[in-house]
Amino acid sequence: MSAKPFDLLIKNVRVVRPHGNAVHEADIAISGGKFAKVAPGIDVALAATVHDGRGRLAFPGVVDAHMHAGIYSPLDEDAVSESKAAAMGGVTSSLNYFRTGQYYLNKGGPYRKFFPEVLKTSKGRFHVDYGYHLAPMDRTHIDEIPMLIDKHGVASFKIFMFYGSHGLHGASDSQRQFLMIGENERYDYAHFEFIMRGVQAAREQFPERAAQISLSLHCETAEIMTAYTKLVEKDKSLKGLAAYSAARPQHSEGLAVFIASYLAHETALPNINLLHLSSRKAVQAALMMADVFPHIDFKREVTIGHLMLDITSPAAELAKVNPPIRPREDVEFLWQALLAGELDWVVSDHACCRHEMKVPKRYFGNIWMAKSGFGGTEYLLPALVSEGSRRGMSYNHMAQVTSWNPARRYGLNRKGDIAEGYDADIALVDPAKTWTISAKNSPSTQGYTPFEGLELSARVEETFLRGRLICQDGNVIGKPGGEYLFRPTA
Repeated sequence: MSAKPFDLLIKNVRVVRPHGNAVHEADIAISGGKFAKVAPGIDVALAATVHDGRGRLAFPGVVDAHMHAGIYSPLDEDAVSESKAAAMGGVTSSLNYFRTGQYYLNKGGPYRKFFPEVLKTSKGRFHVDYGYHLAPMDRTHIDEIPMLIDKHGVASFKIFMFYGSHGLHGASDSQRQFLMIGENERYDYAHFEFIMRGVQAAREQFPERAAQISLSLHCETAEIMTAYTKLVEKDKSLKGLAAYSAARPQHSEGLAVFIASYLAHETALPNINLLHLSSRKAVQAALMMADVFPHIDFKREVTIGHLMLDITSPAAELAKVNPPIRPREDVEFLWQALLAGELDWVVSDHACCRHEMKVPKRYFGNIWMAKSGFGGTEYLLPALVSEGSRRGMSYNHMAQVTSWNPARRYGLNRKGDIAEGYDADIALVDPAKTWTISAKNSPSTQGYTPFEGLELSARVEETFLRGRLICQDGNVIGKPGGEYLFRPTA
């Protein structure tokens, strides 16, 4: 008697694909960690194990393309706890920004020594599949780009445009120490240009991979931020998130987008990702540059934090992030742009910053002394389904911006859809499950969340990674089984 053709059969689900405008009732058959068949009425006798999907929505596993593992806590700890949070939220692929310098491993030097340590520390600790974007901080790193692509499968790189005068949290006069670069190095517009030339030269060196080699930019202008921070600190009428937004004004984002776009044109680098656009001015600048430079394939990102929170949030300094949480009119504009298809993917920008580090007790209420960044990967999909549904966003569009689009851009060719041959990554969502966010229910070690108290109308009930159930009812199951994503994948 031969073995059954399917390892797992998930019955009774409504399949959400990133294409089309409909959701279809179907069964999902899985074999060898891949989708083997998606169709109604698959015979249960063909599967070794049968799972009842209870009529839930089956989304492709989320590709959270903007996370930070190991930024405020040791990587070996973050990899475990924060990937559990990811799994809780239906995330099955975690792409993490990483760099040399303070925070992360607190080391400088070449990536040929640094990155193998990152990979060694990560191995066997992630509960979801994982990969890394890397930031070239000095000239040596630019020279290493071809090696990072060929040897380590790193297909995406990053520029932090504001690091010329600012650290993670505010203005700084000790940038070389913060970035851990040599006395003869400068982290400025010329360095950004040379990074772009380096990435484009690597694309030309690896033409078969070039379509999925890209550069991402955090677009804020250091000089504008420095000047406005001094003004805002003197203005006692502004406090909290409103003050921080004013100190890093929206036109600082817009100007940085203009500069980045012209440099991409100058260097003939076509694959540009504009990260976490937070304001009307930033999005409008990005759309203008797409018109001016139609030969550049700009992708535009937004975070769930910038879609769900505004400067009136009771989270106050717990919601400090770069670029800042904005006024409600900017939030509404972001939603308009997302619904119009002008933003390409939604991410968490998850950066677990534990309470004692985020705001030490002696600085409670002080927005300037709080650390920047917070976690939220576990709320990405349920918050988007909840708020997006209220605004008329289709489930298919949600699957595009949480799975398909980032997977295609970042070289995850086996991810992003529920179709034969793809990795069997699934988030089963109950779209009519009302619940209230509480940090105490998250496996993240952060201990708080700026989303605390938000009522959502959708919940991720189960998460499957390559056909294996890894989270059920908010509880992560089994040992870490995430695999490193050498990109572009086959």
